[in-house]
Amino acid sequence: MVFARRPITVPSSPPVAEARPHVFTVHDRTITDDYAWLKAENWRAVLKDPAALPEDIGTYLRAENAYAEAALAPVAALRKTLVAEMRGRIREDDGSVPEPDGPFAYYTRHRDGGQHPLVCRRPRTVVVIPGQGAETATEGGPEEGEVILLDGDHEGAGLAFFEIAAAVHSDDHTQLAWSADTNGSELHTIRVRDLATGLDGPDRIEATTGEVVWMKDGSAFHYVALDENHRPARVMLHRLGTPQAEDRLIYEEADSGFFVHIDTTQSGDYLTVTASDHETSEVHLLDRSVADAPLRVVQPRTPQLIYSVENWASHLFILTNAGGAVDFKIVTARVEASGIEHWSDVVPHRAGVMIRHLHVIAEHIVRLEIENARPRIVVRDMTGCEHVVAFAEEAYSLGLQPGHEFETAVIRFTYSSMTTPAETYDYDCVTRSRQLRKRQTIPSGHNPEDYVTRRLFATAPDGETVPISLLHRRDLALDGSAPLLLYGYGSYGTLMPAAFRTNLLSLVDRGFVYAIAHVRGGTEKGWNWYLGGKREKKPNTFSDFVACGEALVAAGYTARGNIVAHGGSAGGMLMGAVANLAPELFAGIVADVPFVDVLNTMLDASLPLTPPEWPEWGNPAESREAFETILSYSPYDNVAAKAYPAILALGGLTDPRVTYWEPAKWVARLRATLTGGGPVLLRINMEAGHGGAAGRFDRLEEVALIYAFALLAVGRAEA
Repeated sequence: MVFARRPITVPSSPPVAEARPHVFTVHDRTITDDYAWLKAENWRAVLKDPAALPEDIGTYLRAENAYAEAALAPVAALRKTLVAEMRGRIREDDGSVPEPDGPFAYYTRHRDGGQHPLVCRRPRTVVVIPGQGAETATEGGPEEGEVILLDGDHEGAGLAFFEIAAAVHSDDHTQLAWSADTNGSELHTIRVRDLATGLDGPDRIEATTGEVVWMKDGSAFHYVALDENHRPARVMLHRLGTPQAEDRLIYEEADSGFFVHIDTTQSGDYLTVTASDHETSEVHLLDRSVADAPLRVVQPRTPQLIYSVENWASHLFILTNAGGAVDFKIVTARVEASGIEHWSDVVPHRAGVMIRHLHVIAEHIVRLEIENARPRIVVRDMTGCEHVVAFAEEAYSLGLQPGHEFETAVIRFTYSSMTTPAETYDYDCVTRSRQLRKRQTIPSGHNPEDYVTRRLFATAPDGETVPISLLHRRDLALDGSAPLLLYGYGSYGTLMPAAFRTNLLSLVDRGFVYAIAHVRGGTEKGWNWYLGGKREKKPNTFSDFVACGEALVAAGYTARGNIVAHGGSAGGMLMGAVANLAPELFAGIVADVPFVDVLNTMLDASLPLTPPEWPEWGNPAESREAFETILSYSPYDNVAAKAYPAILALGGLTDPRVTYWEPAKWVARLRATLTGGGPVLLRINMEAGHGGAAGRFDRLEEVALIYAFALLAVGRAEA
């Protein structure tokens, strides 16, 4: 069955971006970029203050937004219906399971109608589960001694954008360091709240990543400062009551290709300072209990060596790819002799079984690993005895939650599948018993038996098998007539979980099949699956996605021309690539904050993410081979005179990761070049960045826009 293209009717001619040719030469190749002017020369100032955007660019973007709204006017009522449906599946006063820490249990929740979280605590209540002996904090309710430490609705009142990045209490539970972003540019401000009075002190730390690690005595905290190019480059120590200008430099990263991140080991003994790119890392430790303690490097950086660190007293447990452990292994060493020459295997490498996460508590080493796109938890005691926490479904998502405490035998994990709402469990590593702490509730109702989730495999052009997770209604006729939303990402080793998402039901209940293409560039099949979709092998990501679409057609789930493709950020690059590669396969494409101007971005070393991205894509300025590879697939550079499906491109004005001009330039070139199909729509959120709207209900408006476009593209807007 072949579906004819269903063009979306548009009311008038679209905005036309003026062609202002910018010509440059790289490796003897001359490139002409007609729309380079859409990149504001003062982009750094725009990140801090959107009002600084040059008027000609602002006028063009606003015209594009107006055109997109006019084109989607026929689904205005549908968008409202979708928002109401999706909101009806949210328990508005929902909250997280309280996490015990000493005398208190900490958690977040929302109030009815609230957009932003409340950070709360209450006195800890310890109970013994009959017959199990596991100690946990009871869930209880807000009335049981709750104190609201931070009210996100209050702090964000009147702001067009507000997002809390972190809220970290001091070890003595008397102070809360919290950080927030107020324009979407990820320039976070840190404040410190006295938990006895509920008032913020004079301390105000600007231009940070938002990460905070306290010294154990609560007199000071560490944070990561952004440099002039918006890169996390310096670890600073701030002593309470002193101005930011007097903060002490603890670590400065000299290589612009390495980003800096701070955390603590699960034991709480050490601050960890990690400098890394996409294929090399280096970790320093700092004793949190010692004033002016020096940083101690665990293992000096070595190209291609990746590792992360936890400690157990004076022993280190290290998750690493050392010694050819492509899918990682766990080794041990002592703090005072931590170099690679002292590492000895605890959990040896097993090809195809990737260890994704290491968690160390008082008497157990817990790891989350994945094999052939199926995750599992393995618990190991300090004698070496192991057992697996088992799950039955064909495709599911699994996550470990580290928690605050170290002296415990209880770990917390979350489980869901595409049909099963999220469940939070406490698991006793000694008794091997699990306690359900929370099951996601769907106020408007949900019966998992009404739906089917499956795991299929597509065959890529080179013979590789590509996993596909899919969801559809049980009563759906699998005769090829159903529309299908195919989601993909495939970069940085990011795994796309087969998790429960309430919003998807609005499409699935209207007859859609939803599928995730676990393409190369992710790690669903181990680290080699990632290596098979980066740098010179990046085109595998695109051909894998097309192969998944074709396999779903062949299996009778949908038909060519009846698929809507969706991806964001690096997944938006995937969308642009497959639009050029196989436009006839799709009825529509949604490219969310799409990384589509790959060549120009990778040539511009001043942009925040460019140097750290060279290991992922290659450096086209230094390598002719990398230049030719990127040029061969960069979506913007490969727009051709052909018919394209309907395209919706979304961006954020203050996005420091994928800058607004990438989708804007792409849309301008598509409009000027395509010979049929479309329309091509652009919507730039003028008040947000990479993550879109921050409020939980405002986000639904953006999801509804995407879903309404998808329904319109396949002729199901009235479904």
